[in-house]
Amino acid sequence: MNTAIITGASVGIGRATAQRFLAQGFNVYNLARRACPDSGVHNIHCDLASTDSVNEACEQLLPLMADSAAVCLVHNASQMRKDAAPDCDSDSLREVLETNVVGINSLNQRLLPAMSQGSSLLYIGSTLSEKAVAGSFSYVVSKHAQTGMMRATCQDLMSTGIHTALICPGFTDTEMLRTHIGNAPDVVAAIGAMNAFGRLIEPDEIAALIVWAHANPVINGSVLHANLGQRES
Repeated sequence: MNTAIITGASVGIGRATAQRFLAQGFNVYNLARRACPDSGVHNIHCDLASTDSVNEACEQLLPLMADSAAVCLVHNASQMRKDAAPDCDSDSLREVLETNVVGINSLNQRLLPAMSQGSSLLYIGSTLSEKAVAGSFSYVVSKHAQTGMMRATCQDLMSTGIHTALICPGFTDTEMLRTHIGNAPDVVAAIGAMNAFGRLIEPDEIAALIVWAHANPVINGSVLHANLGQRES
């Protein structure tokens, strides 16, 4: 049976992705501090900012991966803070990078050797993986780093039969976005108006692309934009 391992499958894009993989008959594992409430998802507690926690999660996962025909490892979980270059101290930046970059690398180091041909390594980036806005300094830095990680990973996995991609959602109606922008209707409407369809993206729309990307190795090394045609300012 195929296996999907998703960080942050408790809510939002991660949860929608877990639901889609379940519907396709995958064994689905959620690596997160919070459990996914959906029946059929196996929850393994994991704090990506803690090396010990990542190692403990991998110790549980590795035996479960032994009989998998293929594995889709989805690096979805992220930390987002409101900060700016002049006031983001190095300790705060380091904390964001531990979750958004170092934790990803730790999982790759432990799990890639157990992933067979036909597996995929999918990074969930952001519009801010290739551009920047004010007030999201550490998030922008970390998402740009994920772009480099994906491209370097693609090169280093040549001839393994494992493919990779970076999926960059636009403004998606998730808990993280609502925490960042608030719930004021005028603000939400203004954010939604920043794409050609005039609305926020639904998590399931991104989940559909993630599942498709796993099944289509032709996109190996690609940055996939999923933003409904975002307006450029």
